[in-house]
Amino acid sequence: MKNKYQRILVKVSGEAFSGEDVFGIEPKPLQKLGEELKSAISQGVQMAVVVGAGNLFRGSVVSKDGIDKTTADYMGMVATVINGLALQSVMERLGVSTRLQTALEMRQLAEPYIRRRAIRHLEKNRLVIFAGGTGSPYFTTDS
Repeated sequence: MKNKYQRILVKVSGEAFSGEDVFGIEPKPLQKLGEELKSAISQGVQMAVVVGAGNLFRGSVVSKDGIDKTTADYMGMVATVINGLALQSVMERLGVSTRLQTALEMRQLAEPYIRRRAIRHLEKNRLVIFAGGTGSPYFTTDS
C-alpha cells in the first residue's frame, strides 16, 4: 500500500524532550520520540521536524521579568538548536541520516537553512531538523 503522504512536517514540542519534570532533556522520552520518528520514516515518508524548546526556555516568561523581548526571543531560538542537536544525536544513533538546519548562523553546529538544500536532503531520505525558528524575534518557532 502506498503512503497517503510522501512528505510530512512534524512539530515536536519541547516538552517531548523532557520527562515528568517538564524541564530539561531526558534520555528515555527522547529515545521514545526518536523511535517513533524512525518508524514513520521507515514507511517511506520524507520527514522534516520543527523543534520547540519549552522544556528549556520560555521567552515570554523571562521578558516579563526584565529581559528585553527581542533578547528573550533569541534565547528561545538558541534553546531550539539545543533540542535539535539532541534529536539529531538520537536519530543518528538509531541509524537515521539527518541534517540540522537553522535560520541562525551557527555553522559549527548546523547547516544554514536553504530551502533547496532542505528539499534535496528529503529527496535523499534524510530527516531534516529545523531549529531556530525563522531567525527573527517576535515569531514563534511554529511560524
